[in-house]
Amino acid sequence: MMDRVIGIDYGRKRSGIAVSDPLGIFASALDTVPGAKLIDYIKKYAQKEHIVRFVVGWPVNLDGRPSEAAGDVKAFLKELSKAFPDIPQSLEDERFTSVLAHRAMIDGGMKSSQRRNKENVDKISAAIILQDWLDRKDRII
Repeated sequence: MMDRVIGIDYGRKRSGIAVSDPLGIFASALDTVPGAKLIDYIKKYAQKEHIVRFVVGWPVNLDGRPSEAAGDVKAFLKELSKAFPDIPQSLEDERFTSVLAHRAMIDGGMKSSQRRNKENVDKISAAIILQDWLDRKDRII
């Protein structure tokens, strides 16, 4: 089992999930899961890989205050803590992730029909949230 950091772009309808490489350098889009099935999905994943941290997108308005969706994320964080009490959680500002996800899809040559698929946007957003956290965290070399 390899150590993994899980990135989550939480949504009540569906959530994007990303995962780090074992060294914690790169984030990769993993999947999009219905919001109600997210905890079960992560439990299954945790049977195959060792999760060392969750990085969850924190919805904020342009002025830096939590947006309406922050309440949903808080409720999810409580659920996540109950299911995984020993795994720490970090919040990551997700203000521009969907804009960046669209840009990444265009730059990557994804067809417009694929870019309209919200599931692709969600999992790429999760990867951006996780990559931002991985890039910023203090590294011991």
